[in-house]
Formats: sequence, structure tokens, C-alpha cells
Amino acid sequence: MDVTEFDVALIDAVFGLAGREGWPAVSVARAAREAGLDLSRARLRRPGKRAALLLFGAIADEAMLRDVPTDGLTRDTLFDLLMRRIDVLQARRAGVLALFDALPFDPMTAAWLACLSRRSMAWALEAAGLSAEGVAGQLRTKGLLAVWLWTVRAWRNDASPDLTATMAALDAALRRAEQAALSLAPGARNVPPSAGVQPMGEM
Repeated sequence: MDVTEFDVALIDAVFGLAGREGWPAVSVARAAREAGLDLSRARLRRPGKRAALLLFGAIADEAMLRDVPTDGLTRDTLFDLLMRRIDVLQARRAGVLALFDALPFDPMTAAWLACLSRRSMAWALEAAGLSAEGVAGQLRTKGLLAVWLWTVRAWRNDASPDLTATMAALDAALRRAEQAALSLAPGARNVPPSAGVQPMGEM
């Protein structure tokens, strides 16, 4: 089992345990032991729950950023990238929901995860061809983070097998963000809707 395979197996074990017994009951050592994974290797790779969450975020980002489409509207690209992250959550749904249920009682972890999510959104913007640097980039990142959080909220309540409600929420949130960005763009009031403004260009 190579490093990537081991990491994925460990994360699957961690979230599998969380889904069965709740996030507070999770320990990386127990999850590794119950999954038949080498404990010394688990200790070396991910010694604690926050380290496991950091790895989970990296797995989600890797899935999001693999083979990014280079054509089409920016909004469509962002839709695709964020749905890839949702797919990573969906594959471990019970455990991720258990984590979310525990976050109101662990504000430090909640704040830390928000910072990780913001960094991931910056990567998504850059992958879609939008800068996440400077003041404008920070505003775009905050906007996309709001889109992501809204989408995750919809996903938590979406029991459909094809995640129809989640996709609809993401599409609507991206369209609202795009309209807000265009309304804030310099000279936006003087640009007719059909003038070909780059979608999401000022998000």
C-alpha cells in the first residue's frame, strides 16, 4: 500500500468510525487499528484528529484540482470544482455529518476548518483563472467561501441519490455571486447585460 492509498484508507477509517459513534469518539489510533492499518505508520502520517482533518482537506483539494477544464464559462468551471469537493464529502457522508454536528461544541476546530476552507476556495479561484491575490482577490475568496458554505448547508439536508438539491443550491449561489460581482465592477451601470462581461471576473 503506497502513501496515497494508506492516507485514503486512514481517512475512510476515521470517518467510518465517526459515522458509527460520533466525532467526539474518534481517535486516529482506534480508527487505524479497527481498519487493520499499521499503527506506527498511522502515527507517523497523522498523529491526531486535526492532522486527519488536514489530510481530508488535502484529499478534497486534490480531487477538486485534478484535470481542471480549460474552456467554458468561469461559473461553470467553479460549479464543477466545488461539486468535486461535495463528492468527496458524499463518499464519507455519515462521518462528515457527525463532524458537522460536533462543530458547534468545538468552536476552535470550527474556526480552523473555516480557514482551511478559505484557502481551498482561493485555490479554486486560481484554478478557474481568477486571481485570489490582493484586495480584489480576498473579496473573491470571501464570496466563494460563502457560496461553498451555502452549498454544504444544502448538501447536509439533501438525501437524494443524485444530489439534485445540492447542485441547484450551488448553481443559484454562483449566479447570485456573479450578479453581485458584476454590479460592483467599475462602470457596471453603463454596461448592458449583453455586452459580454467576463462571467465571475470580479468575484
